[in-house]
Amino acid sequence: MDLTVVAYVIYLVAGIGLTVWVARTLSRNGRIFLADVLHGNEKLADAVNHLLVVGFYLVNLGFVALYLSSDARIDDARQVFEALSTKLGVVLLVLGVMHLGNVYVLNKIRRRGVMEKEQQPPVPPQGWAAPVSGA
Repeated sequence: MDLTVVAYVIYLVAGIGLTVWVARTLSRNGRIFLADVLHGNEKLADAVNHLLVVGFYLVNLGFVALYLSSDARIDDARQVFEALSTKLGVVLLVLGVMHLGNVYVLNKIRRRGVMEKEQQPPVPPQGWAAPVSGA
């Protein structure tokens, strides 16, 4: 069997496995964060969490598929490892960037909600006072 095909199979198994593992980890641990961002609305947090996981799968598995091909010729085991380390390293970097992007956006939404809460007065207005002239 051609070593290039072996490298492709190993790359696909590892790339898909890493994507699934990261997506499940982010989904499980990110649910609490989403519930906080969405002010305790559990159903909405679950729905948003599911949509984020689907988008994560689509983007990352699409990237893994697009990044599969290689023009380099692989003739020995050393070249298999070199090709795999390069490809899987890039996949891991893309997974990390996607994760940081999600956290950044959700943190911005969370901060906006906290700022909106702080802008409301702690006590509702009690009445209206006429301005004093000459003050």
